[in-house]
Amino acid sequence: MSRKFITRRTFIKTTGVAGTLAATGGLAMPAIAAPKTIKIGFVSPETGPLAIFAEPDRFTIEQFSRGLADGLMINGTKHPVEIIVKDSQSSSNRASSVAQDLIFSDQVDILCAASTPDTTNPVADQAELNGVPCVTNDTPWQPHFFGRQGDPKVGFQYTYHFFWGLEDVISTFINMWDEVPTNKVVGALWPNDPDGNGWSDKTVGFPPVMEKRGYSLVDPGRFQSGSDDFSAQISAFKNAGVEIVTGVVVPPDFTTFWTQAAQQGFAPKVVNVAKATEFPQAVAGLGQRADGLSVEVWWSPYHPFSSGFTGQSSAELAKAYEDATGNPWTMPLGFKHALFEVVVDSLKRTEDISDPDSIARAIAATNYNSVVGPIDFSKGPVPNVAKTPLVGGQWHMDGDKPVLEIVENKDHPEIPLTGAMKPIG
Repeated sequence: MSRKFITRRTFIKTTGVAGTLAATGGLAMPAIAAPKTIKIGFVSPETGPLAIFAEPDRFTIEQFSRGLADGLMINGTKHPVEIIVKDSQSSSNRASSVAQDLIFSDQVDILCAASTPDTTNPVADQAELNGVPCVTNDTPWQPHFFGRQGDPKVGFQYTYHFFWGLEDVISTFINMWDEVPTNKVVGALWPNDPDGNGWSDKTVGFPPVMEKRGYSLVDPGRFQSGSDDFSAQISAFKNAGVEIVTGVVVPPDFTTFWTQAAQQGFAPKVVNVAKATEFPQAVAGLGQRADGLSVEVWWSPYHPFSSGFTGQSSAELAKAYEDATGNPWTMPLGFKHALFEVVVDSLKRTEDISDPDSIARAIAATNYNSVVGPIDFSKGPVPNVAKTPLVGGQWHMDGDKPVLEIVENKDHPEIPLTGAMKPIG
């Protein structure tokens, strides 16, 4: 057992006992449920290269702050709720540091985080180390679970995660490739980060499934995020006759790659790159070069799910966001909303709100219908993880406005198609 964990728990218990004795003149009195301010800590990349994931944060927190303004009823007692937000600055080290601040300085009752393994993994690690319940999403489950050295036979005690997995995005991407006549030669843009290393893994990543489905891989190796020259990758792709490009790349890197591809005469028929083409803001910046880019779709206004907190359908949530902000809907909106849905639902079901173990047990028992679909931690695929549905989408430009259509749904036909997959150009 770690020293920090003991210090945190011992501090809570001893200060709680001391406060009780002081209030009763040193006499033991029967426990009476009293309101306490429940503190929810949230870590998000508000600045830095991952900041595009955090765009819906303010809207989401305002929604839940309004909904919780009168407090949260737990076991017959209404408790005030405070949401404390910390910026990871898109840095894993910073995410870990601010998670510690939330645990030790702010004394939060529960942590939550989203937006790639660079955020979710260090936050969850601090929560697990220090005995603080935690819910995360928006990271494929393998880079999150195995990236934290998770053991499928044991799992974790305090940290829970919901999202899709590499098996889902691999299936979705290859299903989209199958819809376009190509030579089945695929070039990979996989960076040297938790996502890139997970997606390129020769056991659980893309390579073995691609080979099985008849696609050949051109992998020029890992690159460092923030690169300003993709000439080596483009040259390798051209020399190998690549007609499909895939990867998991932050928006600035993809913009650099796609601009240089045009300059160097590289014109693949299919490009589906996660992260970079998930956001209408980033796609709009590419202008007509965005037309035909394809991507996995984790959430959209077309998803047939509703919020258990506000009652809004996916379409209604997207419209409310667009009306309030003037910005187009974005996939993280649904998952930020669902993240707080699960946190609030877990707190409502907690037997002893002062006991982290009790909160963790409530999270573990989650079986909840959220705006991104059902969340049930009892189903796996590994302990502490619940999966959400994934489909495929393709962008087309309506003037200067990018529009995302659902073009692939073989794994989740409950999410309707709105278009058909087409080659670029």
